[in-house]
Amino acid sequence: MDAIVKTAIWGQFGAAIDFLAETVSACPDELWRATLWPTPGRKPAFGQFWYVTYHTLFWLDLYLTGTEEGFIPPPPFTLIEQDYYGPLPERVYTREELLDYLQGCRQRCKATIESLTDEMAGRLCQFGWGECSFLELLGYNMRHVHGHASQLNMLLGQNGVSTRDWVPRVVDNFS
Repeated sequence: MDAIVKTAIWGQFGAAIDFLAETVSACPDELWRATLWPTPGRKPAFGQFWYVTYHTLFWLDLYLTGTEEGFIPPPPFTLIEQDYYGPLPERVYTREELLDYLQGCRQRCKATIESLTDEMAGRLCQFGWGECSFLELLGYNMRHVHGHASQLNMLLGQNGVSTRDWVPRVVDNFS
């Protein structure tokens, strides 16, 4: 795959991940369990800041593999996120746990894009919502990360927490 294309993908995907990292880092303790929005048919905690962060990272990690089959998130995280109406995690994850998970996902994302070949990009990926190429899944994943980072950032702004509202591109591009 062309180096210019991979650099452009990482420049934007990395920026979305960095925007999420900045937003999570800026969240004051009193908002960590704040509910962003109601979740019809689900417990209110599914709409809390910490859970939306976890949800975002879980799917970022899973989508980087291109398949649900064989995916296992790192401890202390579990697979319960795959069950939309399933239970919540046994406890609220800490900011530090989620930021560590975010950094691991960021490193994996960068390495995945850096090693991307035309064959990998064209591989078909199937999920309950449909089928797409791995390249399209990267775009879907990037939009998912940025969408939730924006929601979390908006909650902070509505509660007087000043943060950057946009990260234009990643700082650490490929060598």
